[in-house]
Amino acid sequence: MSHKFTAVCLLMSCLIASAYSAAKVPIAVYYESLCPDSAKFITEQLYPAVKGELRDVVELTFVPFGKSKFFTQGSEVTFECHHGPNECYGNKVHACAIEHIQANSYQIEYTRESLTIDFINCLMKAGKNFPDNVYPGQRCATENHINNWENIKTCANTTEGSQLLRKAGETTQRLKEPLTSVPTILFNEQFDKKVNERAQTNFVGTICKYVSAPQPRICNAHNGASSLGLASVSAILSSLLGLWLISSFY
Repeated sequence: MSHKFTAVCLLMSCLIASAYSAAKVPIAVYYESLCPDSAKFITEQLYPAVKGELRDVVELTFVPFGKSKFFTQGSEVTFECHHGPNECYGNKVHACAIEHIQANSYQIEYTRESLTIDFINCLMKAGKNFPDNVYPGQRCATENHINNWENIKTCANTTEGSQLLRKAGETTQRLKEPLTSVPTILFNEQFDKKVNERAQTNFVGTICKYVSAPQPRICNAHNGASSLGLASVSAILSSLLGLWLISSFY
């Protein structure tokens, strides 16, 4: 009896755990550091969603290049950016931050992913409004627990930043559908024009169509009450365990 009970408990624990670990949806965001539409999407749609219930069901990739161009002559790389030279520098800062931000073992509440999205959101929220023409990198780093701003700044001002930005450009150029608008958002590595447009005004509703069941509760409001939430699945599995225990005594 005790061995049976233990085995069933282990099985039910695994089932409940699996209910809370749906496969993450890969989302790639192709954007520009000084693009108003990119800022609007990241700060008003993407950031609130991934800081809430959807944080555990998405796998984000940021590609800060957009409609920029790069030119190589020997080992030197130069850039021409959609919103001018300041955007080229901003794109490099983003690329260097994505590369260099690391979680601090003394601050376990912050993951590498959460630190990166917090920093990017802060930069995008600042937009082009830099008081005294001071780029907000250090301010955003301080406000968002980024401890290695000096490394990021050094990267952005050296050949490393240029190489990382060129890499972002090469990634952008490899898109099956050439980039025509910024931001461009890919779900599951696939581009769909209508999905891209919908995501920019209703990111939660769009991502919920890609999240496998059981879905976070926030998706119920977008998909209807027929979707089972995580709590519902857990309750059902617990009820089944209770029924089994009762029947085992008779």
